[in-house]
Amino acid sequence: MTLLTRGVALAGYAEVAAEFGLDARAMLRKFGIDPRILTERETRVPVEKVMDLLEQSAEATGCASFGLRMAATRKLADLGPISLLFAHQPTMRDALLTRFRFQQMMHQALAGHIEDRDDGLVVVRLEMLTSGRGRPPRQGYEMAIGSFHQCFRLPAGPALRMRSVHFAHAPPADPGFHHRFFGTTVQFNSEFNGFICSQADLDRPNPVADAALATYAERYIQTLPFANESPLAIEVQKAIHVLLPYSGATMAAVAVRLGLGARTMQRRLAAEGADFSSLLNEIRRDHALRYLANTQVQLADVAGLVGYCQETSFSRWFFGEFGVTPSGWRSSPRPA
Repeated sequence: MTLLTRGVALAGYAEVAAEFGLDARAMLRKFGIDPRILTERETRVPVEKVMDLLEQSAEATGCASFGLRMAATRKLADLGPISLLFAHQPTMRDALLTRFRFQQMMHQALAGHIEDRDDGLVVVRLEMLTSGRGRPPRQGYEMAIGSFHQCFRLPAGPALRMRSVHFAHAPPADPGFHHRFFGTTVQFNSEFNGFICSQADLDRPNPVADAALATYAERYIQTLPFANESPLAIEVQKAIHVLLPYSGATMAAVAVRLGLGARTMQRRLAAEGADFSSLLNEIRRDHALRYLANTQVQLADVAGLVGYCQETSFSRWFFGEFGVTPSGWRSSPRPA
């Protein structure tokens, strides 16, 4: 199943490439992407091609913040018609939920989840469908989180202050640009990709909100291609990604998140040639390897993050999948 993103995902690519002496058009052709995408922003392109392009561009230039520098160029208008709906939501939470709700129109592989904690803080987790890639797309995550940050700091849109920004990958040799761009605590080797803000900030009224404009924008968006065209299997995978550390991503929990009955969800998945157990296991494998690669996450915590209450149960499942114990996998040499 090919996941697509709008050409606007490459906004800023040519500028950052030029800054570091990289031929943007040549790189695009190398990955089978028509260079016209730099100006034709509504063109759809496979997510995997964009992620690979960003990773290799960062390597070729030696710029570890390549994706984040692209995010720094973002404008509210880059959201397309969603920008009007986003800008006129009654609260910051509503604006964020609107981004998640219509995310498939911009980037089918990206999913989001909001977790309210007892301490008055909110964890906003962003996950990307990256099954089979081996390593999560570092530049892709940084560009995505940076783009969310940029949208909430632009004068024309709602404003939300992030208390801290989190990346599951290791820090670059020089994280200076990351700290300057976000202007807050940036934590690498974290248990999640996303950011933390306060409940008070998230539920604060949006002073520029206009309910009439929001209603008009939503009616218009619903008439557009891709507004409601995402296959159920993709939406199920997104739900599993974000729910796995919380509920274990049970079938019931995923069905509730998608507003479906469990049996209805199973029938629709079967019609698409997919099944819930296989999707869950595939994502659990990806998450397990990601967390094990981060040696700052304890094995007992890894078990919980992939939906197991007991470390022994996790170890049995992991051995059945990979033929080695979690501790054995973590201690074995792996490519950098």
